[in-house]
Amino acid sequence: MAQAIAKLALEDGSVFTGRAFGASGETFGEVCFNTSMTGYQEVLTDPSYKGQIVAMTYPLIGNYGTNSEDCESRKPHVEGFIVRELTRIPSNFRSSSSLSDYLAENGIIGIEGIDTRALVRRLRVRGAMTGVLSTSNLDDASLVAKARKSPTLVGRDLAKTVMPGQSFKWQPETNSPFATPQVQSESRRHHVVAMDFGMKWNILRCLSQSGCDVTVVPGSASAKQILDLNPDGIFVSNGPGDPEPLTYAVDTLRHLIGQKPIFGICLGHQLLSVALGAKTFKLKFGHRGSNQPVLNKRSQRVEITTQNHGFSVSTESLPAELDATHFNLNDQTLEGMRHRELPVFSVQYHPEASAGPHDSMYLFDEFRTMMG
Repeated sequence: MAQAIAKLALEDGSVFTGRAFGASGETFGEVCFNTSMTGYQEVLTDPSYKGQIVAMTYPLIGNYGTNSEDCESRKPHVEGFIVRELTRIPSNFRSSSSLSDYLAENGIIGIEGIDTRALVRRLRVRGAMTGVLSTSNLDDASLVAKARKSPTLVGRDLAKTVMPGQSFKWQPETNSPFATPQVQSESRRHHVVAMDFGMKWNILRCLSQSGCDVTVVPGSASAKQILDLNPDGIFVSNGPGDPEPLTYAVDTLRHLIGQKPIFGICLGHQLLSVALGAKTFKLKFGHRGSNQPVLNKRSQRVEITTQNHGFSVSTESLPAELDATHFNLNDQTLEGMRHRELPVFSVQYHPEASAGPHDSMYLFDEFRTMMG
């Protein structure tokens, strides 16, 4: 049986024709690329990819299928998925379904068989672009016109589309044979309130394993609602898109800073930095992958990190009370900051993703120590 055709059109007028897999239909989003060789299920279910069509640079994707244990949230959040070659018969004892079936079940359109090298080169040279991915409309001119009219990530509050509707207590999984055993600390467990803007589940796992009981609240929660929970510390999560529209979150953080120890990751790093007086800007094509080298200025060690962000905090905009602690060695952008006097610190990369694999886990220990 012949495979259906799919087309990807970019706002610059380029069109890529390939084979469809997953769901059928049409979608739009900012087209970006991820350089990881594995972890496609984690990429698909990371809420930070909301609003984006993701291309994997590694040529063969889907070889180990999908399962119920490697998710970072309840469902995939990408707008579309692009691969060079799709494996249709996965081979792994943990696999419960193929990648194509998994995407179809969750309404995600996929395209394979295009030259992903050419696509990534175009994005690296010209910068991030909006695109339309379709299996229903195969007219090049129409798709390009739609791509040019599609909204960009700038100025959109995508976090509200993926944050939880209400607060809940995180319950560590106990039924997975692959879960990391929970740390049994001799000291008391700390109570952390996590502000969820699209948080990855592995962050919650790491907080729990480091000795914390976690109450998750929507990122829109007020400072009073958070403090009424009597936390020992506050965590500010990752999430999708542009931090600037999240003025409600910045205002809340300004009321919280100085009252409790605070740790932020990715979007949380950006929001904390803005709340403390720094500015953000959009990167040309973003950092997405599990192989990004970061220099820890305090230890002078290089950490291999996982990253997923299209915006960055301007180092030049940091106020005097903030210390730049980490830098990306590929482009020297800011990867971490710490307040010189108050118990506040954050990183742009994802320590919970274990790229090193343990290079950055000390950050959770530092947060626990900061809480006393």
